[in-house]
This record gives sequence, C-alpha cells and structure tokens, in this order.
Amino acid sequence: MRIAEFLSPQAVIADMQSRTKQEVLRELSATLARAHPPLLEERLVEVLREREKLGSTGIGEGVAIPHGKLPGMTQLQAAFGVSRAGVDFEAIDGKPTHLFFALVAPENSAGVHLKALARISRLFKNPRFRAAILEAPTTAEIHALIIQEDARP
Repeated sequence: MRIAEFLSPQAVIADMQSRTKQEVLRELSATLARAHPPLLEERLVEVLREREKLGSTGIGEGVAIPHGKLPGMTQLQAAFGVSRAGVDFEAIDGKPTHLFFALVAPENSAGVHLKALARISRLFKNPRFRAAILEAPTTAEIHALIIQEDARP
C-alpha cells in the first residue's frame, strides 16, 4: 500500500489557518469532504473527535495523525495539512504540532487502517523529511514530497 493510493493532491493544505485542536479537525475534515464527495464534513469531524477523546493522536516531533473509521466508506482516504504557526494538539512530547495527517478508513478495515497508520508514522520519523515539508510552499510540492518519500525502499 502506498500513500498515493489514499492521499490526493486536492486533500493537501499548504498553510492551515486553524489555531486550536478542534479547528484543525474541522479544517482537515472540510478539505477531505471537498476532495472526496460524498464524504460529509460533519461526519468526518465527529469520527475524528471521537478518536481524540480516547487520547491525543499527536505523536510528537510536530506530527499528529488524527484518524478514525467511518461506516459506509469503501476505501481509505486522507487529508494532510501544514500549520506554519503550530497548534497545541496535546502531543505526547508537549510541543506544538505542525504536520497533520488525517486518516479515515472504512468501518471493517482494521488491517488496512493499521498498515496506513504505521506507514505514515514511519515516514514522518525522518527529521529531514519533516523539515522539507515545512519548507515546501505549495500543496503540489508538499504532495510530491510525501509521494517521493513514500516510494523510497
């Protein structure tokens, strides 16, 4: 499975406007809903919020992977956003979060969901890659960097 299979260029935000955790979830959900109709923004927000109630998906090093499962979906979908200012996302390291990878999976897709989470997590462990994403000015460049990095062996 490659990230290109579930992250479209239309679902990337180069400069998020959100300043709070709830605003981040809403902005990512709105972007995902626009990129993949008939997904509904309100349902996406609800799914991501429910997961956050279990504990923050802020994995540290400026990265968060809000995720959840949505009944009725046929395939995994994602949105990615960059917050230049950083947001308090209650990350495990207590630092501001700048890179947000929202992942929404079909309800009965535990294996695919976990593989995607692991792949994203591994990708964003690389400090040079995270820095390159933060420096990329456009959605096209950010998307290309993610796809290139994911294609490496």
